[in-house]
Formats: sequence, C-alpha cells, structure tokens
Amino acid sequence: MKTGLVLEGGAMRGLFTAGILDVLMEEGVTFDGTVGVSAGAAFGINFVSHQIGRPIRYNKRFAKDWRYCSVRSWLTTGDLFGAEFAYHEVPDLYDPFDNETFEQSTTEFHLVCTDVRTGMAVYKHLTQGGHVAYDWVRASASMPMVSKPVPLDGHLLLDGGVADSIPLRYFEDQGFSRNVVILTQPQGYQKKHNRLMPLMRLSLRRYPAMIEALHHRHLMYNDELAYVAEREKAGAAMVIYPSAKLPIGHISHDPDEMQRVYDIGRTTGKEKLEEIKRFTAFGRLKIED
Repeated sequence: MKTGLVLEGGAMRGLFTAGILDVLMEEGVTFDGTVGVSAGAAFGINFVSHQIGRPIRYNKRFAKDWRYCSVRSWLTTGDLFGAEFAYHEVPDLYDPFDNETFEQSTTEFHLVCTDVRTGMAVYKHLTQGGHVAYDWVRASASMPMVSKPVPLDGHLLLDGGVADSIPLRYFEDQGFSRNVVILTQPQGYQKKHNRLMPLMRLSLRRYPAMIEALHHRHLMYNDELAYVAEREKAGAAMVIYPSAKLPIGHISHDPDEMQRVYDIGRTTGKEKLEEIKRFTAFGRLKIED
C-alpha cells in the first residue's frame, strides 16, 4: 500500500502548505509519492529535494523584486511571475534547487497542468531536475490571464488547478491508496463561479475549451472536495486544512504576511504530526503484512 501526499494550489496560500512540509521534513516523515498543483507543485517539489525553508526564504527575499512578480513583469514579459527570473535564475543562481537529491529521492513527484487547447488535465511524473523540470512547475503554476501558455511535450499549458485542483483520484489511479491531502481553504469552503469570467473569455478567446473549463471550474472543485471527504470517511485519506481563511491573497509583496501564513502552516503541521505519523505508518504496516 503506497502512501501519497496530495497538494492543492492557491498561489501564496501555498505557503501554508510549505510550513507543514517543513515540519514533516524536520521530523523525517516520508511518502512514496507527492503530487502538486500550481503552488502545490512549486512548493511541494522542495519536499522531494528535501530543502527545508526554501519556499518561504526565496519568496520573502524577492517579495518586492519586480523581476520576480509584478505588473511590470507582466507588461514587459507577458508573465506576472517572471518566467526567466523566477523559474530559472532563482533555482540556478540565487537559491539553488538541489537537483541531485531530487533525482535520487525514492519519493515520486507528479504535477498537474491544464492544456489550453483541450481544457483537459495533463499529468507529469518528473524524474529529472533542471530547466525542463522548472518549466513544468512554471506551467502548473501559470495563472490564466496573467501568464503565457507554456509549450511542453506538444501541449500548451497553464495552471493545473483549472482542470484538476485536488488530484486525489489521479493519485489513487497511480497506486497511491493511502493519501494525506493538504488543502489551503478552511473546512466547509465551497468555490463559487469566477467573477472574472468576462475578462477570462477575452484573454483566452483563442482557446474555447479552456474558457469552458474555467466556466465550470467551481463545479469540478466542489465535486473533488466531496470526493476527498468520501475518501476521508472511508479511512483512505487524511485531510489537513487551515482552521480559518488564510490572511493572504493570491499575490503578496509583504514578507511579514508571507511569514504569518507559513507559521500557521508550521503550527498546523506540529498539531497534526502524530496523526500523520500514525496514518502513514499504518499504510506501511499493511505493506509488510
């Protein structure tokens, strides 16, 4: 019975997830596989490379650097989060990603993107680090309307959360039958129809299937929440979420705000630590049996 870690996105709310993951790494908690969506991929990949503190460190360091995330970057490059700076210079030069540890890890790493031409999810199992891996992470985290589609493997890709926000079904299909699911919205949250759809339609007018996926995204998301709850009730999933709405927006340039959300994640991770250990240990005991 393989154990999995399923990480939804949420842009800067993902720092809550990063705080939990750092506690797990510090305590030596491991999983057979991890799947991340959007910020869940961008921050979750550091769990596989075992780089404690990396997401909060580089986000705070470059919070006010226009090359990292800004309207100026969007207007001059087409990407709110600078594609070259945020996804290549930072992991290569300023806060190096540990490609060697990532590639040698026994924990599989999967991520989710959305193909703008079909509106369907594209899943990728990354086994090698480096620039191609960085571009897959960028594609998963590229928010519609403020990002250019990323061409990879014959696809044109944007935010994986549009097509599959909480990929628990996918991971179960890959053989991970006992999963910890980390959400970035509080219990009881239900997604509503996107009020920006008129602008989305204009921005993505060349991709009608993507527009359709965005139009129905709230229905897909709420259905996935119901499935997660069903699997939790069956004992096949453990779900972790913040106790209240996280005090941060999709975008933040405030290092103190980032730290607060990260610290909420760390506190939650410590509170749930023993439960997570029991849950993952039970899965491994079933394998031995």
